[in-house]
Amino acid sequence: MPTLTLLAKTYSSFQLKLAGKYLRSMLEGLKVDINIEGSNARGWISVTVSGEDEKVALHYLAEEIGFCPTSLEDVKKFSTIKGRIMAVDQSKNELHVDIGTFSPKNVDAIIPLQSLQVQLVDGRKVALKKIVELFGFCENLPLTVKILKIDAKENYIEAMFSENQLAQYENWIRSLLDRLIVIGASSHEITLTMKKTGFNRDVISVDSLGFFEHAIMCKFGTDAVGLIPRIGKYLRNANLSTFNPRKILQFLGDQIIS
Repeated sequence: MPTLTLLAKTYSSFQLKLAGKYLRSMLEGLKVDINIEGSNARGWISVTVSGEDEKVALHYLAEEIGFCPTSLEDVKKFSTIKGRIMAVDQSKNELHVDIGTFSPKNVDAIIPLQSLQVQLVDGRKVALKKIVELFGFCENLPLTVKILKIDAKENYIEAMFSENQLAQYENWIRSLLDRLIVIGASSHEITLTMKKTGFNRDVISVDSLGFFEHAIMCKFGTDAVGLIPRIGKYLRNANLSTFNPRKILQFLGDQIIS
């Protein structure tokens, strides 16, 4: 019964227990036992799965969540994988994405600034700090990347945004609706906060980006930045950022990313 690491993060011991409930609910109806074994230093969740329907359960988890390519040998060129942004102020020339490669050491996927410029801002020579601001990038924001280059000797992985990730941003921009990104809170916590503050009247939906990462889609005319002070005091352990399509369009001159 091997221990596998899911492409899902947790940010506290309580959330680790909650993740177990999520997983058991996902596999309800299958004859399997799933146990949470813990999480590593970066929060990736380790599990064991056993039982009559083990193969079916593992296939389902691989499709719905994915498993970390824990070693560099497991990373395949041109594959797509859902990672998490690491500290956005780590470099001025590249974006670091944690794709769950941590054995024997952490190896992040690197997206060079030039790739970000080509994919997100029409090839303009825009500073990484500005791109981070425009797209609401923050630590542990989930996004899908495509692996372009692997250098085992140098422990180096180069990547770019996947087509699906770009399509998501394109759809978000076309909607013209602000989104409040919440990292490190459950959907239940967000729902309770919305009721307490009354800002559920300003929201269309809470869309899951991961177990504890969500994008709150605001109604037209609602400024996501204005919601941060109202809900921040209830979600003190969460990291909040905003995605503002109008600001992006104004910067790009109404050109949609591609």
